[in-house]
Amino acid sequence: MHPYELFIGLRYTRAKRRTHFISFISLISMLGIALGVAALIVVLSVMNGFQEELRARILGVASHAQIVGADNTLSGWQGIAATAMRDKEVDAAAPYIMGQGMLSFDGAVQGTVVRGVLPRDEDRVADIGRHMKAGKLSDLRPGEFGIVLGSELARAVGVSVGDKIVLISPQGQVTPAGILPRLKQFRVVGIFEVGMYEYDSGLALIHLADAATLYRMGDKVSGVRLKLKDLYRAPIVARDLQAMLPGDVYVTDWTRQHANFFRAVQIEKNVMFVILLLIVAVAAFNIVSTLVMVVTDKQADVAILRTLGASPGSIMKIFVVQGALIGVLGTLIGVAIGVALALNVETVVPAIEHVFGIHFLAKDVYYISELPSQLEWPDVGAITLISLLLSFLATLYPSWWAARINPVEALRYE
Repeated sequence: MHPYELFIGLRYTRAKRRTHFISFISLISMLGIALGVAALIVVLSVMNGFQEELRARILGVASHAQIVGADNTLSGWQGIAATAMRDKEVDAAAPYIMGQGMLSFDGAVQGTVVRGVLPRDEDRVADIGRHMKAGKLSDLRPGEFGIVLGSELARAVGVSVGDKIVLISPQGQVTPAGILPRLKQFRVVGIFEVGMYEYDSGLALIHLADAATLYRMGDKVSGVRLKLKDLYRAPIVARDLQAMLPGDVYVTDWTRQHANFFRAVQIEKNVMFVILLLIVAVAAFNIVSTLVMVVTDKQADVAILRTLGASPGSIMKIFVVQGALIGVLGTLIGVAIGVALALNVETVVPAIEHVFGIHFLAKDVYYISELPSQLEWPDVGAITLISLLLSFLATLYPSWWAARINPVEALRYE
């Protein structure tokens, strides 16, 4: 490209008195591209953050992998756990007993999932111990029938640490009066809040020995939960463990247990990318109308340049420079705004909620009550390249049309 082509192309972007309207349309196109690019970066960052936060919170309470028996009972769990720990990818193992129950306190009744755990082992495979609002997980001791509740569950029942609550097991016991549910009084020794409503409102922890007594499990457990060094290798580790363990046990991992959550988030991210990309495309192709008006306004200038020896290719480059400048500036402004917002979503969103008195993510509706953000630079790079490509494509037709102007026809009425 010759210097004069760049000079003239940049000169045409500056408004003259009679071309203010064209410059206004150029400004709108530039702002449209910036808005679309910024929206894309922010939305994809929020979707990335949501995906990571959802994964962290689910796996902070659930498990990377677990070993269960064919009939939901597992005998000799110590040997199975020892076998699993021989795999170098397994970081920790903990037994558990899972059951259903109903909590009753002062006339309030609430259903819940009851998990029997060994506190020391449980701390190695889950993050509940780090999210205790009151008490400690280690306060669960065998034979003392203590219970740790999720914060929303404790609030629904109306209990606090130190209160005694009745746990009703659906496994009935046969009496002369018929089958009666099993009732046991527990003392609340702790309350946790992991920030995920599903678990905060529907999970209660008791000691493994107390769960075995309540659900008549004897020395059996429901399964063994595993924590892996690399959670993304869970399917491979599960397959390897399945080959090492007896045939009557089944190994599953988080990618199968919670696959729908993460698949839905990924699909939504892809759909939002396509939808918001249309905003960028519309703004980019506004450059077409801008350049068409510029070419119409500058026909005489183009004709003079042609008579002075400018080639059709040079004329085309002049208008490509003008259109590309709109696209580049719009993209750079959008990237700057989008990155700034994506890195400060945790500050901006609460401020908006406070000013307008609204809450975007209600705890009782969404799994996550705060809007997370995780900026991925490959996403920013892809958005930038696509925006620049669309802007460049939008300049081709008007520039080609300008290059085909006949100098004689253009100057006939000048």
